[in-house]
Amino acid sequence: MPKRILQGTVVGNTNDKTVTVKVERRFTHPLLKKTVRRTKKYRAHDAENKYQVGDTVQIEECAPISKNKRWTVVI
Repeated sequence: MPKRILQGTVVGNTNDKTVTVKVERRFTHPLLKKTVRRTKKYRAHDAENKYQVGDTVQIEECAPISKNKRWTVVI
């Protein structure tokens, strides 16, 4: 099964080797026919601690690394 890749913005990097990435998805509301934005935050593994708040990154699904981390930073 292929791994999902999502793109988002780093909103937190206070933890060691971890970044918090905010991913936004847009879709058309079924009744109102209006574009709606929904955001979700993911914890991603950043082994070198090289990404800072505000960076745009891509994250990829992986095996669980800790209780909350199931994603790794690709770019």
